Amino acid sequence: MADLPYGPPVRVSPLIRFGRWSFLGAGIMYGAFHQNRLSKKEAKLREIEAKEKVIRDEKLAKEKAIASAAEIKALEEMIAKK
Repeated sequence: MADLPYGPPVRVSPLIRFGRWSFLGAGIMYGAFHQNRLSKKEAKLREIEAKEKVIRDEKLAKEKAIASAAEIKALEEMIAKK
C-alpha cells in the first residue's frame, strides 16, 4: 500500500454510500418509466404510419400506372411517326 500515489483509500461514509445507491436506484426506475412511456408513444405512431403507408402505396401505384400509360402512349406515337 505504500506505493500508491495518493495514499491509502479513504473510508466512505455510510450516509454517502446510501445516497449513491439510492440515486442509482432512482435513476434506473426513472429510466424504466421513461422508456415505457416512450415505447407506448412510438407504438401509436407506428400504427398511424402503417395506416398512412397503405394509402401512400395505393396513391403511388396509381401514379405509376398513369406514368406507365403515358410512356406507352408516347412510344406508340414515336413509332407511328416513322
